[in-house]
Amino acid sequence: MTAVTAVTGQAPAAVLCRTSRPECGHRASRQAKVERKVVPRGARPDNGRNTVADGRDAGSAEKSAAEHREFVDLIEALRAAQDTITGASPPEDVARKAREGLEEVTRLLAPFTVSESEQLAGYLLTEPGHAQALAPALHVDESSTEHVRGRLVLGRYYLGGNGAAHGGSIPLFFDDVLGRLANAGGRGTSRTAYLHVNYRKITPIGPELLVEAHVDRVEGRKRFVVGTIRDPEGDLTVDAEGLFIALRPGQP
Repeated sequence: MTAVTAVTGQAPAAVLCRTSRPECGHRASRQAKVERKVVPRGARPDNGRNTVADGRDAGSAEKSAAEHREFVDLIEALRAAQDTITGASPPEDVARKAREGLEEVTRLLAPFTVSESEQLAGYLLTEPGHAQALAPALHVDESSTEHVRGRLVLGRYYLGGNGAAHGGSIPLFFDDVLGRLANAGGRGTSRTAYLHVNYRKITPIGPELLVEAHVDRVEGRKRFVVGTIRDPEGDLTVDAEGLFIALRPGQP
């Protein structure tokens, strides 16, 4: 058993909590039999609307996702490219053509760079992983302000070795999922104080994994959230506990 613990005033850059990161339904997960309830991370009650910390409400995020389907598909294509590149060993001429293609994508998109408050990646709340390609995306089957249950497939991009997920990808995933729960239910925005991960068994790349997480307890500004990942046989591969500290007014 290996434990990884990070204790800081706020999360290190690799697992820095964003102010708006919900887990939500995925177009490819329609086989889920349980009706999903989207609970945006950082959501707060605001005259009957859920408002995330950057000022956007959940309704506008849904509308934004509907208006930016091509961008959502672009992120899915990026995830697929990350997996494919990671697993490829192409000849030099093919690698060169692929590089040139990626450089052309960068040139194409560069003129449309916007501020953080205006960007789409990480803020399309109804999309898997909120339309970002850094953290593994949870496909939610059911959720509330106190718990979430869903499925996770780790692609080749997250490979560590010998068919196992890279150890660093697991805390990244849990910081996202546990942080969402910490901020749900009108509790407001918080930051990661620590994230403790126990690796019980190899977490495999490829198969569908079962994820569950829930709010364990709240002590003043401290929110303790726990989660697990299980393999297709139901065996526990990882469990985690995170402590998230509620921000004071005006605190970034």
